[in-house]
Formats: sequence, C-alpha cells, structure tokens
Amino acid sequence: MSRSWLQYIASCWNHDGDPVELLKLGRQVARFRQCLKENPQFLQEKVKQYFKNNPHKLTLSMTPDDKYPEKQAQMETEKLKQKVNSLSPKEKQQIYEKGLELQTQQSRPQDASCLPALKVSDIERTVPLTELEVALAAGETPVQYCAQPTNGVVYFRAFASLHTLPEELWPYVPLFCSVLTKLGCGLMDYREQAQQIELKTGGMAATPHVLPDDAHLDTYEQGVLFSSLCLDRNLPDMMHLWSEIFNSPRFEEEQHFRVLVKMSAQELSNGIPDSGHLYASVRASRTLTPAGDLQETFSGMDQVRLMKGIADMTDIRPVLSKLPRIQKHVLHCDNLRCSMNATPQQMSLAEKAVEKFIRNLGRSETERKPVRPYVVEKPAPSGSSGSTHLSGPQVIRKLITDPTFKPCQMKTHFLLPFPVNYVGECIRTAPYADPDHASLKILARLMTAKFLHTEIREKGGAYGGGAKLSRDGVFTLYSYRDPRSTETLQSFLKAVDWAKAGRFTEQDIDEAKLSVFSVVDAPVAPSDRGLDHFLCGLSDEMKQVHREQLFAVSREDLIHVSNKYLGLGKSTHGLALLGPENADIAKDPSWIVR
Repeated sequence: MSRSWLQYIASCWNHDGDPVELLKLGRQVARFRQCLKENPQFLQEKVKQYFKNNPHKLTLSMTPDDKYPEKQAQMETEKLKQKVNSLSPKEKQQIYEKGLELQTQQSRPQDASCLPALKVSDIERTVPLTELEVALAAGETPVQYCAQPTNGVVYFRAFASLHTLPEELWPYVPLFCSVLTKLGCGLMDYREQAQQIELKTGGMAATPHVLPDDAHLDTYEQGVLFSSLCLDRNLPDMMHLWSEIFNSPRFEEEQHFRVLVKMSAQELSNGIPDSGHLYASVRASRTLTPAGDLQETFSGMDQVRLMKGIADMTDIRPVLSKLPRIQKHVLHCDNLRCSMNATPQQMSLAEKAVEKFIRNLGRSETERKPVRPYVVEKPAPSGSSGSTHLSGPQVIRKLITDPTFKPCQMKTHFLLPFPVNYVGECIRTAPYADPDHASLKILARLMTAKFLHTEIREKGGAYGGGAKLSRDGVFTLYSYRDPRSTETLQSFLKAVDWAKAGRFTEQDIDEAKLSVFSVVDAPVAPSDRGLDHFLCGLSDEMKQVHREQLFAVSREDLIHVSNKYLGLGKSTHGLALLGPENADIAKDPSWIVR
C-alpha cells in the first residue's frame, strides 16, 4: 500500500474507525450520489455547516523576515561558540577521539553476509511482452492502442512534434503548455473550462518533452505531450474538450494570464531548494548534447530566470502575443501521434473517439520548414520474436540532427542565498543502444552505493549524493543539500579513480545489478504500459537486448568504461553549482559566476 493511502486512512484508523470501510470508495460515492438525489442542496448545507457557520476556526498571519538567514547563521555561530567554550580540555580530546573513531568506522567495509539477499540468478531473464496495435486515424495520424485492465478509466495521450517551431519561440513553450488548459477555449471562459475539466476528467495537461534517440547522442525529438484521463462514460466529453483546446484556445484573458505567470514563476523559484541537484545537473549537461541544451531552455535555470523576468513585466502583452504563434506549430494534426490505454471492452469506443478528434482538427497553415539542418523521420522498430507486438502502421518520430553541434566544457556557479550547495558534474558517454550504456548504468549504481554515499553523505554531511546515467547517455555525479562544494568535486575525482582501479568485489557488482534491476523491473501501471514505445520508440525487443547487456556486465567492462569515459580528457565534462559564495571558485577564471 502506498504512503498516500496510509495517510488517507490513518486519521480514521487512529480514532477507532474501520479502515476497510474507508477504502470501499464505490460505496461512499454511491452514498454521496443518493444524498444529492434526496437533497439537491446537500453540498451547500455542508459548506454552511462546516465552513460559513462554524465558530471553531483559527486565523494565522505570517510575515517574512528579510534578515532571517543572517540571524539564523549568527545564532548558530553563537550557540556553537558557547558549547565549545563550556568544554574542558578533556572533553575536547574525547570528542576528537570519537571523531577519529567515527571516521574509521565509516571507512570500514560493512559485513552484509548475515542479511538475506536475492541473487542475480533469481532475476527473470526476459521482459514481459506488451501487446500494442498501431492504426491510422483519419487516414494519416498514427494511434497506438494498448488494451489494459484500467478499471474503467481511459488514458489518452498525444505528442506533437516541434521541429518546425522557430528557435526564438523555444523558451516560451513551457509557458504555453502551463497556461493552455487554463485560459479557456471555444465558448468557455477559463472558469467554465476549469469546471468542465474537473467534472469530466481526472486532469488535462500539456508538457514540453525532449526525447533522446537510442542510437545517437546528437539526435533527439522535441515536442509537447498532451495527456488526460477520464471514466469511460466521459470519453466523448473529454475528447470534445481537447478538440476545443486544439481548435480554438483563448489567449485574450490578459489579467488571468498575468496571474498564471506569477504563479508559475513562484512555483519554479520555490522548487529550487527541493530540486537544486536536478537544476545543477541540467545546467551541467547543457554543453554536452543538443538535447541537453534544449532541456536547459525548457526546464533549467534559464527558464526560471525567464519566468521571473516575465512575472516582473509591466506590459505582458508582447509575451501573450507569442502564444498564438506557437499554437500554429503545435495545435493541429500535422506531426501528431496519439495513444490510448483502456480496457479491451472500451477499445472500440476509444477508436471512434480518437477518429472523431483527429477529423475535427485543422492542418497547419504555416510553412513546413525545419529549423535545424536535418529532420529525420524514424519509425519505431517493429519487433520480431520476443518484441513488442505491432500490427499495421508504425509510430513515426521526427528526429532532429544538428551536425554543427560541438560538445564543450563549461563550469557555472549560480550564487543563491542558500546555506548549502547543490553540485552536478555531467559527462558525455554512450547512447542507450551502445553496449557500454549497460556497463555505465551498473557503474553508476556501484559508485553510489560503495563510494559516493560514504564520502558525500556519511563523511561530508550532505543530505544525499551519488551517480546516475540517463537514457540520453549523460553520466551525472551529484550532491544534494551539501555543506561542501569544492571538496565534493574532489570526491567525484576520487570516485573515478576508485572505479578505474577496480576497487570493488564481485559481490559489489551483483548488488549493483540487483539495484539496477529493481528499477528496470519496477511495476508499470496499466496507464503507462506502452508509453516507452509511444514516446521513444523503445520496443520490448530493444529492452530485451539491453537487459541481456546488463546481465553480461563484468568487472573488466566496468573498469573499461571507467577509463574510456570518466577520466579527465577522455570525454567532455560539464560542471554546475548552486549555492552561496565560494572564495576558491571566485578566484578560478574557468568558472562562470552568475
């Protein structure tokens, strides 16, 4: 049971309620509908009872203190000074000796032989197959159908390629996506649209995506993913809402648009303390691959700065006028592909709804001209034996290749009013289809568990740190809420030397494989099955090949990829740091301080 469900039943259970009864949601919904049927004013009366006429309430006002960080630092300094002054020489010596003892204990290998454990031989050798069908809606738009036990819920997704969008509009795509379903459409204003979305669906969203190619680091696909879900009886209404959004979005609500911009900018700024290591990693990978460069534009510190600038503008109309220009490249049936996950019984209804949706869409009136030197149409691979089953046409990806891109090293320090640091170092390595990718994935887990966790968290005092390999072939070393910065970068170098020297055992390798397979084999919800194929063209056959490569990773392979990619001068590195001022970095001209 997930944590959210436990939290849901905890209050009732703690007060001697029956948690089983609470989980019978169907009965609760039926009771609610019966109450509404018997008394149409049921909700209004409950609002009056518990909110309007309820005398038991508390009003709390909070005012921020601009001097809080300085006061906090001063308080900690004084408290530390008092405690140190109160210690006798003997107590100071005892603390020093305990520190040495702790350092020795942290450096000592742990004996895990007494713990029960899985073995690599216990892991299933083959991937479970996912049955898919791809058909053409309205004669030309590919639609992927995946029949799954979704319990009466229909999941719809559509991906629109952005390969024709002018580069000057790229930074505004995330803003376009965030407001698209919140400004109104057709004859509905934003209030009526929000009401219909709440009434008929489980949510409607548009998000920008940068999808890597499985075989080439400098090839990628950019686009917008539209996603929503609803009960099967509401499918026609949900698809009608999408038709209205695609055909007649409303970009006239200037005041509401300003409110949405301020909310979005504030959410991005507030998210940095919780996800600073991700921002550092995205920034560090910017100069390594074209996809990394675009990802920084869509979701990195550049996007945070842009949104804050827009939020502070006195006249926001120039930005609002860019949205219809983006619409002309996105909201039409050109370069669109769709996906439906539903129960087998509802597939016929789903096909009709998607067909009607596609036929109602207009075509682009803009000049279809790529903004990059090459746009390659690549079909998702259909499998043979043991692969994703496909019948009919293929999902076509619009891959962008820029032969002029040259990877280069860049080191950036963002000065932020934090008492801790977020560090990211990224290395350009190998794409998903390369056999080295599997070795690097095992190596990342091995370095995290057997070296970086001890050095960065246990000894360094950071909340977290480690290594990871993304599907786009970027190997990342990171730390999270780290009191150190340059020392952590030295720990990254030591971790690479540790890996190159092969200071790990066969048991360490097996544990790393088990950890990787725990992620690879994590349960996939029925709503998400087939999503890898729909977005990235990743078939079960390709997953099986990668799985066999993971099983085959040896000690020699790990040492080989460590020497081939991770050492200085072997591959292009990128560095990024978010945190307070650093005297060492300020003196180093190779760092860009912002």
